[in-house]
Amino acid sequence: MSSPTMWSAGRYEAVAQRIAHIAGEVVEAVDRRRPLAGTALLDLACGTGNAALTAAARGAQVTGVDITPDLVAIAARHDTDGAVDWRTGDASDTGLPAASFDAVVSNMGIIFVDPDRLVAEVNRLLRGGGVFAFSSWVRDTHNPLFDPVVEVLGPPERSGFSPDQWGDEETIADRLASGCDAVEIRRARHTWEFESLDAAMHFLREESPMHVETFRRVDDAQRERLGAAFEAALREHVDSSGTVTFTSPYVVVSALRRG
Repeated sequence: MSSPTMWSAGRYEAVAQRIAHIAGEVVEAVDRRRPLAGTALLDLACGTGNAALTAAARGAQVTGVDITPDLVAIAARHDTDGAVDWRTGDASDTGLPAASFDAVVSNMGIIFVDPDRLVAEVNRLLRGGGVFAFSSWVRDTHNPLFDPVVEVLGPPERSGFSPDQWGDEETIADRLASGCDAVEIRRARHTWEFESLDAAMHFLREESPMHVETFRRVDDAQRERLGAAFEAALREHVDSSGTVTFTSPYVVVSALRRG
C-alpha cells in the first residue's frame, strides 16, 4: 500500500501542512512519558518531517526514515540546522541497529505499512522502556474524502489491512501486545477547511497523493464520475461564505516497550 511512486504524486507537503498539529501531538505523547531532551528518537514514514523536526527542536536526537526519496529531500530542505539524520528506507525494514532508540514516532505514516512487519521492526528498534507513539485516522460513517471512491469504483481490494484499522482500540491492543504495554489512546477530530469548493477539488486532483493517484489510474469516464461524486460530497459541507469545512476522527496512541 505504501510505495515511493504513490507518495511522489501530487504535492504531499500540502497534506503534511494540514496535519502538522497532529505531528506535534504525537511528539507531545512521547514527552508525557519520557523527557524529549537527549532522547534518541526515530520518525518512521516521516514524510516531509513534521514530527522529526518538532522533536529535534525540543532537544531529541532524531533520525527520520521514509520510503520516498522526494519527501526525504523536502524534509532535509526544511531542516536548516541539519538537526536530523534523514534516510531513505522502508519503515518495516530500516536496516538500523537493534535497540538503538528511546522513542519511535509516526504521524499518519506507519498506518500504510504492513502491520505485522511494522510492529516487529518497532519492537526490534526500541530499547526496553522506550516509547512508541503514532497517529491514525479512525473509520467514520461519513467521509467526503473517501466515500466517493467507493461510490464510483467500489470497495478497495482486500489487502489484509487498511490504514484506519490502527484507529480501532482492539486492533491496537492486539498488534502491540507482542512487545508493548501501558497503551494510551487519545481521541480527537481534525478539521479540514478549504476556502472554496474549487480549492477543495484542487487539493484532491493536484495535491493529495492518494487522490491524485486514484484520478490518474482510472479511465476518462470514471474520472468524470469521480470528480462529480467528490464535488457532491463536499458541497454538503459548504457554508454561506463558500468555505468547505468538515471533520475527521483520529487517535494519538502511545505505548511502552517491555523489557
